[in-house]
Amino acid sequence: MNELERYLEAATRDNTRRSYRAAIEHFEVEWGGFLPATAESVARYLAAYAGALSINTLKLRLSALAQWHNSQGFADPTKAPVVRKVFKGIRALHPAQEKQAEPLQLQHLEQVIGWLDQQADQAADQGDRSTVMRCRRDSALILLGFWRGFRSDELCRLQIEHVRAVTGSGITLYLPRSKSDRDNLGTTLQTPALQRLCPVQAYIDWIDCCGLSSGPVFRAVDRWGNLGDAGLHANSVIPMLCLALERAGIPAGQYTSHSLRRGFANWAHRSGWDLKSLMSYVGWKDIKSAMRYIEASPFVAFDGSAQGSIQISSINKDLL
Repeated sequence: MNELERYLEAATRDNTRRSYRAAIEHFEVEWGGFLPATAESVARYLAAYAGALSINTLKLRLSALAQWHNSQGFADPTKAPVVRKVFKGIRALHPAQEKQAEPLQLQHLEQVIGWLDQQADQAADQGDRSTVMRCRRDSALILLGFWRGFRSDELCRLQIEHVRAVTGSGITLYLPRSKSDRDNLGTTLQTPALQRLCPVQAYIDWIDCCGLSSGPVFRAVDRWGNLGDAGLHANSVIPMLCLALERAGIPAGQYTSHSLRRGFANWAHRSGWDLKSLMSYVGWKDIKSAMRYIEASPFVAFDGSAQGSIQISSINKDLL
């Protein structure tokens, strides 16, 4: 790979690249389409999988086809009127309510963290280093994921060199890239220390426990207490979270990695955060993205006005 190809490849995120590659393979191999494609063939492809695939999946397939044609210098068939009309018809005939992850409620967050702390203390008394490490890791991951509204891939890509935590003060985290950072400028995030359910202390406890000084923050721990070299895979966050919730006595069937993000958004909403403050803190660029994470409440006004704006530091007031 030459330098030009390396930079071109870096412009597309790994997850997007894998998804697009799978979509193109599906079009060519599974359906038997040919590239470059015509607008009529793309329309027939959509019709063939209407109802079988979700609207979001079909949108991803169209994006992949558009990207392939643009990168190869061909006209984009997905922009043709026939394709747009077919897609509109699919929306009309196959309406589907978007599935949402169950938001993690504050009382359940407290319950699972309490259970993990208890397990860590018992394991320490028994000399079970592996269990202590897993509990400390899971507590730090869950609390950081909740209070920062992180996506699972962002948690898994955190590097110790990019984190500065001060006991009783706060934590600063730098993300070289994220889904909302389209220009790869990097994002610096901050979260204060809390009186309870503190993500800062949980992070410090985990780092002290594992003895790491560089590399990925969250890693696999084997049965002997040995750490993996690579960071956790984003797909491992859901089973890890669900296992901890189930063992803490919380049914976890509807929870996903987005439950942490939705949980924080709903907590902030019910605590009186205005929409502008919430979007700025979590990193949402448009209102539609933010509103997908918030459950309507008949008890709390949420009109996006500047009145009652809560800054980051005021999280402390809710957790004294």
